[in-house]
Amino acid sequence: MLPVTGTSLLVLAALFGTAFGFLLHRGRVADYDTIIGQFLLKDFTVLKIMLTAIIVGGGGVFALVQFGYAQFHIKPADILAISLGAALFGIGMVLYGYCPGTALAAIGGGSLHALVGVAGMLTGGIAYAFSFDWVKATILPVGAMGKIQLPALLGISAPAIFGILIVVALAFFALLERRTIQRR
Repeated sequence: MLPVTGTSLLVLAALFGTAFGFLLHRGRVADYDTIIGQFLLKDFTVLKIMLTAIIVGGGGVFALVQFGYAQFHIKPADILAISLGAALFGIGMVLYGYCPGTALAAIGGGSLHALVGVAGMLTGGIAYAFSFDWVKATILPVGAMGKIQLPALLGISAPAIFGILIVVALAFFALLERRTIQRR
């Protein structure tokens, strides 16, 4: 199979990006109220879509790797950096009401207030770039575990972890459906 490069790659990126944005809108996760509802534990649409995407995407990636069409590029597990980044991401998402993908989809759907957050994301990215030398020297070494994957860390095979994730997601979906039925 020949690699996709150049103009073909740009066309595919535009097509997949458009499809992704359409699906975000269709699933209502580019809607501010849906995301805020998730944080208020009133609307679990975002969590349902994310779990479904993780399972479908994980299955697709696993198949691509197994058939030799893709390979893993493991990034270092720097625990402090990951924890701080996750906390900043979460705080930003709660204050803003969007994650980066849903913000761009909201802008594509005509939401002007989402533009403010994109300006914040760009500002944060620039600040990170300018402070990276300090981050590299001060934060990245704390809790640095190297290039390790979850199966090696837990001593469980990747298919077993993926199977457990599927069972947990299905149980969660069933629990949410039961809760929805009881409220009616």
